[in-house]
Amino acid sequence: MTDKSHKKPRLLSLDVMRGATVAAMILVNNPGDWGHTYAPLEHSVWNGCTPTDLVFPFFLYMVGVAIVFAMETRKEDAANHGQMILVACRRMLTLWAISWIIQLLYHHNTPPEVTGFGPKVSYVLGHLRLPGVLPRIGLVFFICAILYLKTTQRTRDWLMAFALIGYYVILTFIPVPGIGPANLKPETNLGAWLDRLVFSVNHLWRESHTWDPEGLLGTIPAIGTGLFGIRVGTWLKRTNVEAGTKVSWMFVYGVLAVLLGLIWDLFFPINKALWSSSFVLYTGGLATIALAFSYWMIDVQGRQKGVWFFVVFGMNAITAYVVGDVIGTVLDFIPMGQGVGLMGWINRSICMKLFSPYNASLARAIIYVLLSWIPMYWLYKKKIYIKV
Repeated sequence: MTDKSHKKPRLLSLDVMRGATVAAMILVNNPGDWGHTYAPLEHSVWNGCTPTDLVFPFFLYMVGVAIVFAMETRKEDAANHGQMILVACRRMLTLWAISWIIQLLYHHNTPPEVTGFGPKVSYVLGHLRLPGVLPRIGLVFFICAILYLKTTQRTRDWLMAFALIGYYVILTFIPVPGIGPANLKPETNLGAWLDRLVFSVNHLWRESHTWDPEGLLGTIPAIGTGLFGIRVGTWLKRTNVEAGTKVSWMFVYGVLAVLLGLIWDLFFPINKALWSSSFVLYTGGLATIALAFSYWMIDVQGRQKGVWFFVVFGMNAITAYVVGDVIGTVLDFIPMGQGVGLMGWINRSICMKLFSPYNASLARAIIYVLLSWIPMYWLYKKKIYIKV
């Protein structure tokens, strides 16, 4: 579905932050060589938080902020709620479908012994990863949209607190069936057990097949990230508060959340794969500080020079993410000789010849971002905004 009118006023700083986040997603997901990647561009092995670990929670946080700006006007009339919930449900299901279609078309590898079209399709379907980034975005969006429409801000604040505290209690106090006491290890925590029970090992993250960083139980605190964004979006939308006051309180709110996250980290570690409660507060606080700075500089002070590069991504954020996920594979269908496609040729003939291994890997990732940006720029110039 496309929208060429798009007459609603937009929060430009939100588009810039969302665009920068999508660009970062594409950058960290597509190095030229996973063995030569700078440490800040990799996820934490387990506990801790690198700059790369901030990318996904920042995006979910902005999903919450965007819900407020997209729904506030129509929310006032309860007669609109049913239709708005149906639209949110459709978007969630669409994101699930896109995730699985991408895997079917571009991200499957069958063992050499599996031959023939039928057996290959059967193998791929039997090893399709069911959780993932897009399914989590869809589910968090759907649940947060319902909560925004049907509850007050006070209720949502309580729900966020219950979600974070409840998740801590579940992971650290409930024994893991068949394993033993509660623990926070990758393969033996309660969330990993639940994912194996519900999805089976064949449908989990292909790097482990024993747990999934976007698993079921971790959706609870991820909803907390979305609610964090709704809280800040509601504050930003207020018309009876001056911009300077908004920014000041956002900085205070963000700093307090970071400090609480660091304190909680002492006994419930900051961990992206678990999406721990301390991780929600820490990353939500940093996102609030970043949005406060962006809002003040871009929307209030009007300093918008150079931001258009990220606006191009931000206006079609989900589409940009999908394009970034498949464009390399698509371009590799263009043969460049010696069994190498276009992206492989760029990496081998340009990046690896001009730079050291680490810089070549980074250069290839940057080229990937730029190639993903080109179709987004075309959509931007045509004023086409694809609503998934």
